[in-house]
Amino acid sequence: MSESLIRSDIDLEVDGKQTGYLRLPHSVHRSANGQILIPAVMVRSGNGPTALLIAGNHGDEYEAQIALSKLCREVDKGDIRGRLIILTMANFPAAQAGTRTSPIDDGNLNRTFPGDPLGTPTQMIAHYIEEVLLPKCDYFFDFHSGGSSLYYPPTLLRGMGNSAHEREELIKLQDAFDAPYAWVFTSGGGRETKARTAMGGAGRKGVITLMAELGGGGTVSKEILALTERGIRRMLHSIGMLPGYEADAMNGTRELTITDSVIAYDNGLFEPFYDVEDVVKKGDSAGQIHFPEEPWREPKVLDFQHGGMVLCKRVPGRVERGDCLFQVGSDL
Repeated sequence: MSESLIRSDIDLEVDGKQTGYLRLPHSVHRSANGQILIPAVMVRSGNGPTALLIAGNHGDEYEAQIALSKLCREVDKGDIRGRLIILTMANFPAAQAGTRTSPIDDGNLNRTFPGDPLGTPTQMIAHYIEEVLLPKCDYFFDFHSGGSSLYYPPTLLRGMGNSAHEREELIKLQDAFDAPYAWVFTSGGGRETKARTAMGGAGRKGVITLMAELGGGGTVSKEILALTERGIRRMLHSIGMLPGYEADAMNGTRELTITDSVIAYDNGLFEPFYDVEDVVKKGDSAGQIHFPEEPWREPKVLDFQHGGMVLCKRVPGRVERGDCLFQVGSDL
């Protein structure tokens, strides 16, 4: 595969704290020799693992962009053992616009891996992460939220692990992040070789990987932001990268696997009957879609096909055919 055209201001092999940009060439009408500047930070000191942390994989997901920006400012060479690489706005055009996909090429970065070094900007970013950064890493943490359309309570996402060692590492990191919930992939996940996600890319490179869904709805929650900042530091401490950090007591994590998704089959306004973290039973009515352009028409009632806990809920009231309205998780 061709070499990436992206060039970095940062020398990943040199100790110290470095800040700069990944420079993606982007020639347009207003800037013939322009560049897309993707902010990057590296802190390296002594012997230890390499961890890549990214936010802004989707541009309308905000808690982790803030949490990682704080980490970039607060952590210095003396705090770290190993090499910490941070991308606060991985798909920079999308993050700058506050949209899930890039306004330049409509690219969804988390559906674009392994990317293309000579492709669109989003494809080039995916390729750089998978082929340049991930091969240097022992750990990869990809932080998301529900974006503008969905809302999740703080939830860690992980695979089952392909070996006893990997499973132990994933559980250790899950305990360290200490989110209220964990969505555990019972198949695929981090080792699914055909997955077009960042987690799939890490799996192809043999990197231990976790993802998180942290709120959403296009907002920033004070409580979820605090939990995110705490969880990131606790995870880095658990792998020996923040030796001076003093971890507090665990709260505990409930492990779930997704068993149901409620999908809209009509266009209209959705009236939900449940909220996130509510317990539902098979056959319960999830909500109904109203048709105000035909107010005499009866609403369409949608049912849950499995019982469990509501882990995800759509935020906007207007829905279109194919929209996800709820996800339901059952205890693992």
